[in-house]
Amino acid sequence: MDEFTRKFGIVDKRQETREILHAVYDALLVKGYNPVNQLVGYILSEDPTYITNYKNARTLICRLDRDELLQELVKSYLEK
Repeated sequence: MDEFTRKFGIVDKRQETREILHAVYDALLVKGYNPVNQLVGYILSEDPTYITNYKNARTLICRLDRDELLQELVKSYLEK
């Protein structure tokens, strides 16, 4: 056994959330949807059909906990 302490990187949850939101937003925009309306519909209902499958956007958004997503959106809004 080696005597070194192993390090591992903790994924910045906030940055991951931001990247996923940008990817989903862009996919919705490319497909001709109003991204804000679609994201609001998803957040309120937790129905993933509000999000397109294009570029795996639906899979990405489902990786986020809806409550944490809402918390991050509010924090981001209030910080500005």
